[in-house]
Amino acid sequence: MDNKPPASVQADENTPRNPLDRAIVRIGDLLSLLFIVTALISFYEVVMRYAFNAPTTWVHETASFIGGALFIFGGIYAFATNKHVRVVLIYDAVSAKKRRYLNIFHHIVGLVFAGMLAYSAYFTAEESWFAPWGDLRLETSGSVLNAPYPALLKGLLFAVLCVLVIQFTLHLLQEISSIRKSKDV
Repeated sequence: MDNKPPASVQADENTPRNPLDRAIVRIGDLLSLLFIVTALISFYEVVMRYAFNAPTTWVHETASFIGGALFIFGGIYAFATNKHVRVVLIYDAVSAKKRRYLNIFHHIVGLVFAGMLAYSAYFTAEESWFAPWGDLRLETSGSVLNAPYPALLKGLLFAVLCVLVIQFTLHLLQEISSIRKSKDV
């Protein structure tokens, strides 16, 4: 017997569950345009390097920064759209009721893990943004460009992990609420 929900229910499972998820999806859809920017500036680098023998000093680092930032944001986007990694071997083999309990377990473990990562990321970001004596001093790449990309990525990672903690909390509360509602019926 197939325990998978119908396609219409699966589609609903992939829609954002709350206003935060909807905002993340809207922002993510806009940010995805940066992949085009990355491709364009990479193309520009190839043309400049091989057609004009005038390589750039900024394209590689900038493209890596954009890609890294989008990768970091992609985690909360995947969670907002319910497309994150899941052990489907177990998840798809159980009833809808048991899935709710698996979701609660997942959200609790994820909340603890995201909280620990955010805690650690705070110290990493703080160290990359401030000198030991407290002055604002963004860590730079140390290259010819010497852009503050490392500090910006570490700050973004901390911010995104804080959002992930909020997401896990909201999803956990929604799962608990749905179990309570199903018991009331």
